[in-house]
Amino acid sequence: MYNNKLGKVKASMIKERKDIRNVAIIAHVDHGKTTLIDGMLRQAKIFRSNQKVQERILDSNDLERERGITILAKNTAISIPDPETGKLIKINIVDTPGHADFGGEVERILNMVDGVLLLVDAAEGPKPQTRFVLKQAIAKHLKTIVVINKLDRRDADVDRSLNDTFDLFIELGAEDEIADFPIIYANGIDGTSGDTPELTDDLQPLFRSILKYIPCPKVDADAPFQLLVTNLGYDEYSGVTAVGRIQSGKVKSGQMLARIKHKGEVETDQARYLYVFQGLEKVAVDSAEAGEIVTIAGLKNIAIGETLADPENPVALPVIHVEPPTVQMTFGVNTSPLSGIEGRWSTSRKLSERLTQELRTNIALKVEQTDSADMYLVSGRGELHLGILIETMRREDYEFQVSRPEAIIITDENGIKKEPYEEVHVDIDTDHVGVVVEMLGTRRGKMVNMVNNPDGTVHLSYIIPTRGLLGFRYKFLTATRGMGTMNSFFHGNDVLADKITQRQSSSIVARASGMTTTFGCKNAEQRGNLFVGPGVEVYEGMVIGESQRPQDLSINVCKKKHLTNMRQSVRDLDERLTPPRDMSLDEMIEYIGPDELLEVTPKNLRLRKRILNTHDRGRHNKTERYDED
Repeated sequence: MYNNKLGKVKASMIKERKDIRNVAIIAHVDHGKTTLIDGMLRQAKIFRSNQKVQERILDSNDLERERGITILAKNTAISIPDPETGKLIKINIVDTPGHADFGGEVERILNMVDGVLLLVDAAEGPKPQTRFVLKQAIAKHLKTIVVINKLDRRDADVDRSLNDTFDLFIELGAEDEIADFPIIYANGIDGTSGDTPELTDDLQPLFRSILKYIPCPKVDADAPFQLLVTNLGYDEYSGVTAVGRIQSGKVKSGQMLARIKHKGEVETDQARYLYVFQGLEKVAVDSAEAGEIVTIAGLKNIAIGETLADPENPVALPVIHVEPPTVQMTFGVNTSPLSGIEGRWSTSRKLSERLTQELRTNIALKVEQTDSADMYLVSGRGELHLGILIETMRREDYEFQVSRPEAIIITDENGIKKEPYEEVHVDIDTDHVGVVVEMLGTRRGKMVNMVNNPDGTVHLSYIIPTRGLLGFRYKFLTATRGMGTMNSFFHGNDVLADKITQRQSSSIVARASGMTTTFGCKNAEQRGNLFVGPGVEVYEGMVIGESQRPQDLSINVCKKKHLTNMRQSVRDLDERLTPPRDMSLDEMIEYIGPDELLEVTPKNLRLRKRILNTHDRGRHNKTERYDED
C-alpha cells in the first residue's frame, strides 16, 4: 500500500471482529425506535429486577420527552450470548432522530455503524421520513434489517406495509443485496418479536437476526490509529467528550494523539480518559481496538468532523457531509422596552458565544455575522430545527429576539436564482381535500400523486417551494380541524417560483405601554382575536392580536373606563372576555410577519413590530407603499 504524502505504509491486515456489532435504529417519527430500545435493554439485563425505569429512557432531553420525538442521537450497548458458541457479543446501538429537520444527526451517525434496523409501523407502513433515513442508509451501502413494528394495532396490515417497504427500496435504487432484506416482526412496547407475525414472548428472534445479518466490523488493528469524531457530549468529571468509532489501530488511556482539524491543521493532544458504552453507562477502559465505538475525554475544543490519529502518521478521514441548510432567521439582542428584565444572558457577546458553542455539536447549523454587531444570521434545516434551538436557549436563561424564517435563495453559475423545494406528503379526510389542494396550489405547490389510503383518508404528494411551507402548518391544522398529518423533507434546489402570499391577516398592535385592562381588551376583541388578556404588561408596538383587516390596527388596550356618577346595571359591570389565544413557540414562529420580530425570554414569548413607535411605523409603511407604486 502506498500513500502519496507519507510514502510506503505497512501492508494492512484486515480481520473481522466477531465480538462486536455496530447498528443504528432508523425510522419515521413515532414508529417506535426508542420504545424498542427500552425492550432490548431490559431483556439484555441492563437494569436490576427491582429498578424503576421510565419509558423511552434514551429520550433524556426535556424537549424530547415533552414532544415525544428523538432530537439528539444517543449511544447505548448491550451484550448477548451467541446462540452457536455461547460467547458474549457486544451490540453497540445508536438511536437516531426520525424527523428530517434533524437529518444532520442521522447523516453523521451512520458513519459509525455497519448496519441498520429500519422500523416500519405495521399500520402506517413506510412514511416520508422512512424514505429520508433509508435513503441515507442505502447511500452508505449499509445492511438493513426491516422490523415491522406495532403488530398490536387494530388496523395493522403487515402484508401491505411489507410490500410498500420493498417498493421503497426499489424506488430508492437499492442494490439487490440490500433490497433482499431480512424481516423481523415485533411489538416493541411488549418486548416481543418473531420471524413471522406469530410473535414469541421475547426479543430473541431480533437478537439472532442482528448477530446473523449485521456484518462484523472489518478492521486493521495493527494500522495507525484513526477515529472520526461523530458526536460530542459532556461529563461532569472529565469535561467535553468526543464519541466516534475507531476505524483502525488501537488507542490507550493517556495516549498522545494527533488532532486533525477541518482545514488540515494538526495539533497534538492527549486522550486523558477512555470509555466504552455498556447499557446506559460509560465504562472506563485502559485500551480499545478498531471496530469499537468509544468516548475520549480530556480533549480541548474538539469539534465534530475532526480526525484523531496516530501522531507519527496523522492521516485525516473523509469529512462528514451533510445537506446544506434551507431556512434562515436572524438572532439578535433583545431591543424591546422590557429587555434585560427576565433573562440572565442578554448581551451580544453571550449570544455569540452560545451560537458558536452550538456549531460544535450541530453540524447542520450555520451561523454568520451580519452588518450589525448585535445580530447573527442562523441557518438550519427547517422551522423545527431552528425552533428547538430557540427553545433550548430560552431554557438556558438566554434573552434575545428572532425574525421570521426565510428560505435561502442562491444564484447558480449561470446567474439563475434558485430556492429549496420540499417534498410534502399529506394525509387528510376526504372532506378536506378541496381546501388543502387549494391552499397548496396558492403556495406554488405541484401535485405529484393522489391516492386513497386503506383507512378511508386521502394521501397527497406535492413538490412545493420551502417558502410556501413557512407558516403553513398551523393553517393546515386549522383547515383540517387538527385531523390532518403533514410531513416534508428536502427535495432539491430549483428555479425561484413566483411571489407567494404568506399571510392573509394583519396584526392588532398595542398603541400605548402599560398594563392591559378588561375595558381595553373588550374594545380590542371586537376587531379580532387577542393574544393577551387583562393584567398583562405590554408596550407600544407589541403585537397583541390578529385581525382580518388588510392593514395593521393600533389599539390602546391599557385604556381604563372613566368613572362617573351615573348608575349602571349589573350586566354592564360584568364584562365577559373571550379567552385569549395561547400560542406555542412553533405557532409564533409561523405567525411572524416580515415587519415583525419574536421576543424570546425565559418567562415569556412576545410578538412585536420592528418599528415600535406607532407614528414612525405608519410613516415607514406609507413610504414603502409609495415605493412599490
